[in-house]
Amino acid sequence: QVQLVESGGGLVQPGGSLRLSCAASGRIFRISAMRWYRQAPGKQRELVASITTGGSTNYVDSVKGRFTISRDNAKNTVYLQMNSLKPADTAAYYCNVGVQERATLAMRGYWGQGTQVTVSS
Repeated sequence: QVQLVESGGGLVQPGGSLRLSCAASGRIFRISAMRWYRQAPGKQRELVASITTGGSTNYVDSVKGRFTISRDNAKNTVYLQMNSLKPADTAAYYCNVGVQERATLAMRGYWGQGTQVTVSS
């Protein structure tokens, strides 16, 4: 089994910053792409940012220039640095990680438990 543990959410004022972390552990042979999604109340879950094993990144237009996704392969961890936060960024944030499992070598996507980000004055 593989577990993902997220941390770093909270309440922040507009213009502030937060850094989310998502650490994977367990029977991991290899990790492929790592992604951050978010879901606001009453809205569909949307892909915010992704990063490949080689470090190539993509962002949804609404966060470009404000958010930065990164990964530490030695720690099996993905980060999301969020700057210049806006009330529209308020949502539950979820990490999603592609894992090739050690025992079976099967590829499977895992989700974190979610962490709440609230941007409000």
